[in-house]
Amino acid sequence: MTSAYQKMLALWGEVSDLDNANSVLRWDQETYMPAKGATARGKIISTLTGMRHAKLNALELRAAIDDALTEVEEGSVEHAQVLRAQKKVNEANCIPADLATAIAEAESNGLVAWQNARKESDFSLFESQLTELVKLNREKAAALDPDSPAYDVMLNLYEEGVTEAQLVPIFDELRSELAPLIKAANATAPVDESCAIGNFSADAQRDFAMLIAKKIGYDTEAGRLDKTTHPFCTTFGAGDVRITWRWLDDDFRSGLSGVMHEAGHALYEQGFSSDLARTPLFNATGLGMHESQSRLWENMVGRSAGFWEWAMPHFRTAFPEQAHCSVEQMVKAQNTSRPSLIRVEADEATYNLHVAVRFEIERKLFSNQVEVGDLPELWDNTYSELLGVNADNVADGVLQDIHWAMGAFGYFPTYSLGNIICAQLYKAAEAELGDLQASFSKGEFAPLLGWLRSNIHQHGNRYSTFELLKRATGEELCAGPLLKHLKDRVSSAYGL
Repeated sequence: MTSAYQKMLALWGEVSDLDNANSVLRWDQETYMPAKGATARGKIISTLTGMRHAKLNALELRAAIDDALTEVEEGSVEHAQVLRAQKKVNEANCIPADLATAIAEAESNGLVAWQNARKESDFSLFESQLTELVKLNREKAAALDPDSPAYDVMLNLYEEGVTEAQLVPIFDELRSELAPLIKAANATAPVDESCAIGNFSADAQRDFAMLIAKKIGYDTEAGRLDKTTHPFCTTFGAGDVRITWRWLDDDFRSGLSGVMHEAGHALYEQGFSSDLARTPLFNATGLGMHESQSRLWENMVGRSAGFWEWAMPHFRTAFPEQAHCSVEQMVKAQNTSRPSLIRVEADEATYNLHVAVRFEIERKLFSNQVEVGDLPELWDNTYSELLGVNADNVADGVLQDIHWAMGAFGYFPTYSLGNIICAQLYKAAEAELGDLQASFSKGEFAPLLGWLRSNIHQHGNRYSTFELLKRATGEELCAGPLLKHLKDRVSSAYGL
């Protein structure tokens, strides 16, 4: 390959290294860092962010990109590498260095403030930091694209090409189709959930969850599991993809679902082609596609009858006091549907309503219809309207998610995009591979993972989410398969 292209990759490798160093520091901040290290950690992250910003804006990198673009073959992987690098450089060029470093420090400080506010259930401890994060991200949106609505700019940071106007009818469809289903389920007798309720030690839960994660393909020699306040997956480069979890002592479903969810993210990043390491394409194509991978393993697989036919003997070994539970009982307990307060512990059918709450609030926040101080009341009112529940405290209300503390405005809608995409991918995989439930019942998950590796994972971010979806399924984004899947699952659990 041309010298200009090789030079571009070498320079990009340094940008990638700084990204990974920042990821290590942020992972430590959310897992093992002592509380008094927060201020110093914010400064370090800010410094590294400034160095990254400088490298992205360096004339040497820009020249290498311009030269390589004239030499690589259009449509090739190399061409995609150069275009992706050019896009990132152009974005960085729009954002002043002082704004980039200010955002990095505000995110670090915001995380600590959020953790304290959540612990004390006191929104005032987070309000000033969140106000600063909103202000800085409005400035960032204006710098990136002064001619577009700020919220559209934020949305595009997480899923390229998505607009608020496109999302409104999607959420309208999800609400209109799911609300009657949830109402019908809640009008029937409750599902027997006793097999999921009891005393489950953290160690036993961890061992059981990791047995599952490894069985579906998570490589523990290239990753690890640690506890945190809000579960996440992070990558430090090829060969190091880590996941985190939290658990409930009286209900094992939260811990298991969380580990399978984060393992799904990790399988995606462990599946990037090794040839892409330290290059512009060594990333997921978008958070909608990323979320599709986590939700596919957590829900399409982890709540299915076939999965539990295989997993039940292992469950009984891990939790002998639950040995009386049947597969049928467990599958119903995995597919309950009732309005609840906590998004990450929500059932599969109501989950998208939790996302709709956040979408509505973010739309109002970035259109200046509300201020940060209005959020606790707006949160409670929107939850009451869409789910019919209210939190007793702000820790379970407006403070329950980490995303705004990280400056991740526009992130939440990708969760529902991921749910829609995962159902489309599962349908396409089964059309090619045959009855996946039969495979799961025998503990055979490699065929599904192999299909995902071939059609999704290996490409990194060479294609956009919607290009990749069309290549893998032949379809445009469509909520139909997800809605059918949810109606089938809930109807089966409640005998509707």
